[in-house]
Amino acid sequence: MSKNELKIIEKLREKSKNMYGVPPVTIAFLGDSVTQGCFELSVYDYKSAYSTRVKEILNILYPNVQINIINSGISGDNATCGAQRLNRDILAYNPDLVIVSYGLNDSTKGIEGIVEYEKALTDIFESLRARDIDIIFITQNVMNTKISPYLKEQELIDLANSFANNIQNKGVLHTYFEAAKKLCEKYEVKVCDLHPIWEHLIEIGVDTTELLSNKLNHPIREFHYYMAIKLTETIIL
Repeated sequence: MSKNELKIIEKLREKSKNMYGVPPVTIAFLGDSVTQGCFELSVYDYKSAYSTRVKEILNILYPNVQINIINSGISGDNATCGAQRLNRDILAYNPDLVIVSYGLNDSTKGIEGIVEYEKALTDIFESLRARDIDIIFITQNVMNTKISPYLKEQELIDLANSFANNIQNKGVLHTYFEAAKKLCEKYEVKVCDLHPIWEHLIEIGVDTTELLSNKLNHPIREFHYYMAIKLTETIIL
């Protein structure tokens, strides 16, 4: 096994050679509504969620390996809540790999909330490291940069205005993910770094707000498939 290779790769190799002698591979996902598979408002589509797509891609690569997916994403969740439910929702399943993805909801607390965010991620990383579990952290998509004309309800328009002007366009979300990446470096956690890709799309004139299924913070289904491809690359490379 190479220095940067996750332990789950060795298990996938062994399981593909010996289906009966090696237990199934288990990957758990800890995160918010994006992880859960929420797209339009209150529309959950687990078949299109990136966790499901990762399983599909891995089973193309390892067709005879049983891969169990534990999707512990919860709409509205943040890193602090994730740390609190880690034992019940993740560790209880004895996963080989845990995918952690937080920042969107955490950033609504503003810059002053970064301390709490860092503490929660530290608790999650230390708990998983203590059990010698592989970890990957995913930085997320951007929020809306403007108010989409497709939003009609005043409550949603007000929320879009707050997200765009108080968080996204002020660089607050960017700062959260930079803090998370520093922690990942400290704990030797692999990062699937998607946020800079979205930021680059903004720079080259792409209307990223229209790439959000709810016009606020949930990426469209096609991007979930892209997330799954990039995450699989992070797992295997």
